[in-house]
Amino acid sequence: MFAKAFRVKSNTAIKGSDRRKLRADVTTAFPTLGTDQVSELVPGKEELNIVKLYAYKGDAVTVYVSGGNPILFELEKNLYPTVYTLWSYPDLLPTFTTWPLVLEKLVGGADLMLPGLVMSPAGLPQVQKGDLCAISLVGNRLSLTLVSGFLLLRAPVAIGVAAMSTAEMLTSGLKGRGFSVLHTYQDHLWRSGNKSSPPSIAPLALDSADLSEEKGSVQVDSTLQGDMRHMILEGEEENGEAHQACEEKSPSEAPEDTSTGAMNQDSTDSKTLQEQMDELLQQCFLHALKCRVKKADLPLLTSTFLGSHMFSCCPEGRQLDIRKSSYKKLSKFLQQMQQEQIIQVKELSKGVESIVAVDWKHPRKGSFLEGSEVRTIIINYAKKNDLVDADNKNLVKLDPILCDCILEKNEQHTVMKLPWDSLLTRCLEKLQPAYQVTFPGQEPIVKKGKICPIDITLAQRASNKKVTVVRNLEAYGLDPYSVAAILQQRCQASTTVTPAPGAKDSLQVQIQGNQVHHLGWLLLEVYQLPRKHIQGLEKAPKPGKKK
Repeated sequence: MFAKAFRVKSNTAIKGSDRRKLRADVTTAFPTLGTDQVSELVPGKEELNIVKLYAYKGDAVTVYVSGGNPILFELEKNLYPTVYTLWSYPDLLPTFTTWPLVLEKLVGGADLMLPGLVMSPAGLPQVQKGDLCAISLVGNRLSLTLVSGFLLLRAPVAIGVAAMSTAEMLTSGLKGRGFSVLHTYQDHLWRSGNKSSPPSIAPLALDSADLSEEKGSVQVDSTLQGDMRHMILEGEEENGEAHQACEEKSPSEAPEDTSTGAMNQDSTDSKTLQEQMDELLQQCFLHALKCRVKKADLPLLTSTFLGSHMFSCCPEGRQLDIRKSSYKKLSKFLQQMQQEQIIQVKELSKGVESIVAVDWKHPRKGSFLEGSEVRTIIINYAKKNDLVDADNKNLVKLDPILCDCILEKNEQHTVMKLPWDSLLTRCLEKLQPAYQVTFPGQEPIVKKGKICPIDITLAQRASNKKVTVVRNLEAYGLDPYSVAAILQQRCQASTTVTPAPGAKDSLQVQIQGNQVHHLGWLLLEVYQLPRKHIQGLEKAPKPGKKK
């Protein structure tokens, strides 16, 4: 439905009565949601807009937008959640699973055919014809990934209506149209939000009887290894119906990957799993604040912050599970972050907590680093996470963290790799510049921004007299009054200290006559400042000429 651009008819703030009606409609449409969850989804005080639009086929759709993201849409008086909502409430709908390769077809407007379903040992969810369902992907490869008895799945990536009941699906031998897809991750409705990626979700526990280990590799039920050659997706194009066929190797023929990623590597790490989860939790928290949350998003529900922001900041191959951390609960972790004065959390409505303030200047971004240190960190990160392209060592594959850090919005889905020099340059450009000035016997002076050079200029005053003006002395820890006193004695000329025009809280020293050579002696010989940080020394009078 949203495979192509839509036309917006109106965008207005919701009224109080409409907000209450929407809550009632949500409760009726999704009875599994509790009262608190409904209040989180449709908040009482946060900004909530109603957007009326026409899909590219002419369907009139009403979209409800909260915090800049579409959370629900209404079509023919039926209410549907968006993928953003499903990422916060992944158990809202019965979920069917398909292969990652299928997503591209679904985004293009295709429906999901039954041969594309993945059968788990537990079987298919029980649904009736017409039921609303979610569609998720299997891990990030074309095979299931089993870790310590858990089946790792991605968060839902599509929403569709079942074309037949589960019993009919099985009776048909999993052939035919399974779901009419309404909305997907990466479609134009998703693009109208913050364009975040699907987060990892809590793993699905399996019975030990469903798993068997042999020589370190995990054996999956044979029903999960069906041949994909006959999987067909049917979609509609502008010129009518078209059949789209998709062939690939079956999971059993795909190259095996017995590695269980970072979770197995953790066993060789000196840190405990709990310590590693604490570090991952804090990393995702800080990354979400840095790259996902804006001041305009506040107040932000803590559940939304976790589901839509923190999960999507989890590195590829890692699984964020707060229960395995020392905090056990999100609320306890956020309380700790509040004690560290990074955020402020309040209960705006009974039982519902929100982040109401963020100390954006909090020193949470780490210590000051030199350019060489930044380069070393980036290189080690790329190598540790196997991001160096196997075919071309000069290219680096961009994982979600690097994409968020260095890519522009229009590059998020087009730039997959970068040369080393481009990657390092972009990373350095994204960092906050700072400088440090050190004097013997004194603590280093560290300031943000780029350091301006000491500026020496010549100016004309009354009676055509020349004066020498020097600015930006404070940036190098120099007291303008001390400099003026030394120059007055050295040059035997009058000096004055005045506010520098156009520079707040900055002073300039003015000396009568052309005294550039005396300034050069003072700055280079006495204070031993690098010549590259002084501009205007070439204005000194030539030997043998009057000042």
